[in-house]
Amino acid sequence: MRITDLLKRETIVLNLSSSSKEAVIDELVDTLDSAGRLAGRDEFKKAILAREAQSTTGIGEGIAIPHAKTKAVKTPAIAFGRSQAGVDYESLDGQPSHLFFMIAAPEGANNTHLETLSRLSSLLMDPAFRKQLMEAETADDVLSLIDARDKDEEEEQEQVEAEPSAKGKVLAVTACPTGIAHTYMAADALKAKAKEMGVDIKVETNGSTGVKNALTPEEIEHATAIIVAADKQVEMERFKGKHVIQVPVADGIRKSQNLIERALKQEAPVYQGSGNSQSGNGQNGTSGDKRSGFYKHLMNGVSNMLPFVVGGGILIAISFMFGIKAFDPNDPSHHPIAEALMTIGGTNAFGLMIPVLAGFIAMSIADRPGFAPGMVGGFIAATGGAGFLGGLIAGFLAGYLVVGLKKVFSGLPQSLEGIKPVLLYPFFGILLTGLIMLYIVIDPVKALNEGLTSWLKGMGTGNLVLLGLILGGMMAIDMGGPINKAAFTFGIAMIDAGNFAPHAAIMAGGMVPPLGLAIATTIFKNKFTKAEKEAGKTCYFMGASFITEGAIPFAAADPGRVIPATVVGSAVAGALTMMFGIGLPAPHGGVFVIPVVKGNPLLYILAILIGSIVTALLVGFLKKPVNE
Repeated sequence: MRITDLLKRETIVLNLSSSSKEAVIDELVDTLDSAGRLAGRDEFKKAILAREAQSTTGIGEGIAIPHAKTKAVKTPAIAFGRSQAGVDYESLDGQPSHLFFMIAAPEGANNTHLETLSRLSSLLMDPAFRKQLMEAETADDVLSLIDARDKDEEEEQEQVEAEPSAKGKVLAVTACPTGIAHTYMAADALKAKAKEMGVDIKVETNGSTGVKNALTPEEIEHATAIIVAADKQVEMERFKGKHVIQVPVADGIRKSQNLIERALKQEAPVYQGSGNSQSGNGQNGTSGDKRSGFYKHLMNGVSNMLPFVVGGGILIAISFMFGIKAFDPNDPSHHPIAEALMTIGGTNAFGLMIPVLAGFIAMSIADRPGFAPGMVGGFIAATGGAGFLGGLIAGFLAGYLVVGLKKVFSGLPQSLEGIKPVLLYPFFGILLTGLIMLYIVIDPVKALNEGLTSWLKGMGTGNLVLLGLILGGMMAIDMGGPINKAAFTFGIAMIDAGNFAPHAAIMAGGMVPPLGLAIATTIFKNKFTKAEKEAGKTCYFMGASFITEGAIPFAAADPGRVIPATVVGSAVAGALTMMFGIGLPAPHGGVFVIPVVKGNPLLYILAILIGSIVTALLVGFLKKPVNE
């Protein structure tokens, strides 16, 4: 399939009227919608903005490729827009973008469609082709240019595939979350730069269509080093014993020469397997990966735990609506539905929270052999009263114990290699983790939890207000990022320890950013674009449902003004909940848990409203009027 099968005259805008990133997105979405390519305009736009929230699709060199794969797309399509003046699209190189290709892929898109879309990314790496697109006078000129280059690319690819794979000195793997654009642009940037430098290279792409140009064991064995430019998980165990550079996929596009030079000099750690590496001949090759180390392991546990917390928490909250003790068969308010909801959400889903946290932390550290010891250690923590903190300790303990076991058993004969993962690692891993948890960790951590609970209960009003101020503000700093998750995790730990006040402040702080911005778009209409005002309506529902991420598009567009305003409003809401003596036993947020708060529900609503209004007023005061 050719690119021009997806790009048509009616989806080409040679002179974009937009002067901002948000307006460009709106204009191209409208173009696709008017051409009948979308089943749901707003849903598609939401998917585009969600992708932009992960990382900008302004890849530099004057190009932006916003894209989304969603059921809101009726027919696979590409919209092309051009701005001679240029638009600030928050590109990786900080320069204005002139060429915009919006890719719309349906959820069930077949490999042919996705390969076609990926080929477009490759064509755009050629400066001469970009210059031709900027000079094209008509839509037909654009289509002719793309069709001619697409044909040349197909023929070149057929010749490459017909030749046997060369054993390159440098190997690379590229991958991005959606696997449509950045994956292939990073691959092409690395190949182009390697050709320019006279370096042999082979690049494996992990895209939406699956793994292409896969690296073989023989190629890996003969490689000088491997570059992994990826924002999602790729198969790493095959690189054990090789120098591996791990960086975000954007570095593959922007820093291709530096990466190749480091690979040739072996300035990278030797990958030891299971998430551990040892320094090689130079710098640490993982320095560009912000998701490495302690934070990476912790977030692996927290992200896999959250579905249990959210799903179970909502079920628990609904059970409370029948009465706080309605789940108890011995209580006069007992209701069978409340009992069933509490059994599913509390005893089962919520009961698995700590074991899952520990299991996935251990798995992040030691790969699959760490999972079983981590789960067992987490279960011991949960049933032994060590709670959330005990689960954290169990995860890291199990992970590093298994790493140690791998080193201990590394000298065994090759004939025994097969019994390590099925016998030696699980047996000794579970045994050692269990013994240390039972006889060393449980009692001190249990005492620490009880002491922390007593300390929180004994805090004066002033200290509680300060704590609420900090926790509420943390929820708005990065809106779903590590600081937000740290506050949320602390609140869950406090519920587990029997103290409900911190989580009330956290939930209020998490609801304020989207609600505050929704109010701001309603009151200060001249401070927002048409697209932002439409997004503001959605923020009412997202805020009411405790989806802090609803504020991300506003923060991304104007971080210097929006983030301080949301932090102040969230901090005010958190402090007020503490001042009002509110507690929240449900491990989630949103309007549906307000009836079950401990204290006055109306005061809890008031705290959230005051915080939201503070945010709205600050945003209205700080932002400048928009002239569309």
